Amino acid sequence: MKRKTVLITGASRGIGRAAAAAFAKAGYDLVLNCIHSEKELRRFSLELEEDFHIQTLCCCGDIASYAFVCEMFEKVREFCQGVDILINNAGISYIGLLSEMHYEEWERMLHTNLTSVFSCCKCAVPYMISQKEGKIINISSVWGISGASCEAAYSAAKGGVNALTRALAKELAPSNIQVNAVACGVIDTDMNAALDLSERKSLENEIPAGYFAKPEEVAAFLCQLVLAPSYLTGQVIRFDGGWL
Repeated sequence: MKRKTVLITGASRGIGRAAAAAFAKAGYDLVLNCIHSEKELRRFSLELEEDFHIQTLCCCGDIASYAFVCEMFEKVREFCQGVDILINNAGISYIGLLSEMHYEEWERMLHTNLTSVFSCCKCAVPYMISQKEGKIINISSVWGISGASCEAAYSAAKGGVNALTRALAKELAPSNIQVNAVACGVIDTDMNAALDLSERKSLENEIPAGYFAKPEEVAAFLCQLVLAPSYLTGQVIRFDGGWL
């Protein structure tokens, strides 16, 4: 039986890297994307191949570019015909007042965090439809639900991801393709590394679970989510330790 293939964007660190390791351990072939850490990603992919006897394909480039996404899926078709599972994880953050944000920064935020989801879904869906099955999981944020001061652009982009998730799930449900999003709370990644000790402690005290989740916890949930019954679709699932 042909092994299923998972494509993970933003796979060189954080949630994406942890997800790659988790899916490799579960026996999936991998297509891994990053923009800056090509050598590190290729070294990591070779380790996964050796440890878990799977096949990997690294596609390094800017996921915000539709042209790059099209090129990546050309390589995917040569590698494995198409992906069975798509995890749209790549994202960037911006912290600051909206009034001080440059238009180019706004545009970059939307292209990286939202347009990339559209691009990857558009390219992945035809193969899934041909197979009459598929899973799409979008990594979102609780700020896409509630909004956050000084993160208006990030909140807007993730809110768009949530809306796209719900709408696309309805569009693809007749083709037995499930689309869900995981709205993460505070995850212990580089994105939150700028917090000093007092800020971190204060934020931990706000979270009922009392700690920042590890990327590996998100990865474990993603592995469970792809095995969920097909009736679970169109959901934005909070993974936030009871925070919101």
